[in-house]
Amino acid sequence: MAMEAQSHNQLNVIFIPYPTPGHMNPMVDTARLFAKHGVSATIITTHANALTFQKAINSDLNCGYPIKTQLVPFPAAQVGLPEGAENIKDGTSLEMLQKITHGISMLKDQIEFLILDLKPDCLVTDMFYPWTVESAAKLGIPRLYFYSSSYFSSCATHFIRQQNPHEGLDSDTQKFTIPGLPQKIEMTPLELEEWIRAKSFVSGFFDRLYESESKSYGALYNSFQELESDYEQLHKSTIGIKLWSVGPVSAWANKDDEEKVNRGHREGLAQESEWLNWLNSKQNESVLYVSFGSLTRLPHAQIVEIAHGLENSGHNFIWVIRKKDGDEDGHNFLREFEQRIKESNKGFIIWNWAPQLLILDHPAVGGIVTHCGWNSILESLNAGLPMITWPMFAEQFYNEKLLVDVLKMGVPVGANENKLWMRLGDEAMIRREEIVKAVAILMDSSQESKEMRRRARMLGDAAKRTIEKGGSSYNNLMQLLDELKSLKRSRALEKTN
Repeated sequence: MAMEAQSHNQLNVIFIPYPTPGHMNPMVDTARLFAKHGVSATIITTHANALTFQKAINSDLNCGYPIKTQLVPFPAAQVGLPEGAENIKDGTSLEMLQKITHGISMLKDQIEFLILDLKPDCLVTDMFYPWTVESAAKLGIPRLYFYSSSYFSSCATHFIRQQNPHEGLDSDTQKFTIPGLPQKIEMTPLELEEWIRAKSFVSGFFDRLYESESKSYGALYNSFQELESDYEQLHKSTIGIKLWSVGPVSAWANKDDEEKVNRGHREGLAQESEWLNWLNSKQNESVLYVSFGSLTRLPHAQIVEIAHGLENSGHNFIWVIRKKDGDEDGHNFLREFEQRIKESNKGFIIWNWAPQLLILDHPAVGGIVTHCGWNSILESLNAGLPMITWPMFAEQFYNEKLLVDVLKMGVPVGANENKLWMRLGDEAMIRREEIVKAVAILMDSSQESKEMRRRARMLGDAAKRTIEKGGSSYNNLMQLLDELKSLKRSRALEKTN
């Protein structure tokens, strides 16, 4: 349905996503959601980043939704980067990653100039742009802090930063209880982010990020009430700002979109009929989907252990492997492995990119191995699938605790050290025996497996209901938009008086 022509009552909202897939995708989906409900939405980003979602924006525009991108040039040459390397996922080395991060920080003045020039009614900005609190204050408009992960991880981080329960222990592998949470959740110092474990200038940067949340008008979370309401309430009473849970935004923004399976993917799906035919030949809930997200680069030794673990488990699997994983020997190993599983018909490899939403929704898929990135968790939940948890870095270890200890629909594979994906060593961290064990618990027909499946299906149903008219996420978004309109009218009245 085409939106009405822009009027003085229409809200103008600027969205500023941070250029890494786990942050950018949910914010772009949120901007699209706002536009589908009549808000004039502007996404500020760089050229190469815009290309990854422009197709969806064009499709929305063709439907009459008021959404656009506003581009700022990325200083690639200035920081010594090849043209087009504008996203954290483009960092193939620690040095390159630092250059990309530096380039992103250099965009501040251009972005602020645009904000002040466009005079929006509200700013929705990623947590990694704490300075936008001041930009919003200059215009006298609300800034909404956008957090692209769970309330649970936000609460856990807050209490660990505040009370330092990990300090003074005998070893990095000794367990401590996270203070302040409604359930007893234990962790080890090794599972914490490096900036929490060892204080550095990065710790100071994160302090500013979290401080900017408490100074914001409110926060938008890509979560939903039925999933973690206890932690939403805890966050509200602890941080003391307004909160709106509007997730799962990917399922919502792409609900009526036939092309959702191709989001962010510019090449054709040459392999589609092959993997689809393979999946169609399998029994319901008999296939395990294996994917480690867009950033993780696994060392060759770990790839070998995963391959043997999946093969030895005896269960069917689809494994998404990026060509950057492994060296030349690794490539040969994987080609031989691929040949072997083709002959046995027990597994299927998809190279580089997979239409995850389409695969997760297939009735043959019965579970997923996940790195515990929040978007993958929500997509798996939406499909009603239990998970094998294999966190790598950032807040992923907290998300694992939520899945395993709180929601009881995850099986830990035994990952025990929080390490930047760039720093994963050559040693195999998780052995094939551990993988076989986790797959058996998730995919066998034991009582435990049936219980996890039941809970996952219940949450999957709740995820679908929450974004329908009258659902909690739907109502939250409507309330937020009403409140922003009311604030806009108040500002207009103040100006006329």
